[in-house]
Amino acid sequence: MTQLRPLGKSDIKLSPLGLGCWQFSKGNNPIGKYWSTLEDEDMKAIIQTSLDGGINWFDTAEIYGKGESERTLASTLDKLDVPFEDALIATKWWPLMRKAESITQTIHARMDALNQRPISLYQVHQPFSLSSVQRQMEEMASLIDKGLIQSVGVSNFSAKAMREAHAVLESYGIPLVSNQVKYSLLDRSIEKNGVLDAAKELGISIIAYSPLEQGLLTGKYHDDQELFKSLSGPRKYMGKYKGKQLEKTRSLIELMRDLASKYNVTISQVALNWMIHYHGETVFVIPGASKVKHAKENVGAMSFKLSDTELLQLSDEAWRVGK
Repeated sequence: MTQLRPLGKSDIKLSPLGLGCWQFSKGNNPIGKYWSTLEDEDMKAIIQTSLDGGINWFDTAEIYGKGESERTLASTLDKLDVPFEDALIATKWWPLMRKAESITQTIHARMDALNQRPISLYQVHQPFSLSSVQRQMEEMASLIDKGLIQSVGVSNFSAKAMREAHAVLESYGIPLVSNQVKYSLLDRSIEKNGVLDAAKELGISIIAYSPLEQGLLTGKYHDDQELFKSLSGPRKYMGKYKGKQLEKTRSLIELMRDLASKYNVTISQVALNWMIHYHGETVFVIPGASKVKHAKENVGAMSFKLSDTELLQLSDEAWRVGK
């Protein structure tokens, strides 16, 4: 059975891995077109595989397909007859070109999109809004007071903005439970810019997205360097997927390959396992899954634990190749 851990200083208990649901956008709006459209049966199988493997929460957002990801997730959970308490939902308010009042004005639209499934975690998706952090947190506090959401988080907030959000909520007796940010073995920015230190100090969980660097940390591009030609979107033009930049990270992949062989797992599972254990219980991870095999790999990352020595070894090698 998967060992659950607390989300920040809340009573909410989550599996170390959740399922990122951006890929359920069905191609709606420019943000949703980042992913290929998935068939309903494929999404159903991905969600069921995630649940069977011990995942008990799903991360989505208003901006993912203009609510389509939320609607697809909720309707699929309903069709699978999954109790609310077995599939907790985290979603996000989109702040760009909006004022904080929009948080309360649009909450019922979010609830409708989720077919009235409870919102366990409501997050401000990014820091750019027409209102201050203080006003945003005041509106979030009102949602807590009305019982419309269970907890408050932020996403892509700097250490300074995160501390401000924490302080405002604390004045209402409410904890800021999370900051969702990009983080992986190869992207250690939050370890240098104060975000991780502040999170640990204040008891705020980190929710890490892009933990596999969009496939780079699976080793598949190192095994077949022609694969980058099949990439879609901006990744096709990123140097890290080819040539000298790709070779720069090969030693890390080979170390991960050795550990994968030792534990009879995959390279991606080693990467995810490092994420959920290196900082104790501070970091949660939300890999996506566009195929059932991806979902199976995700949940398999919770089936073992790298030793402290191995965790440190991976960290050191990732720092070295990342310079």
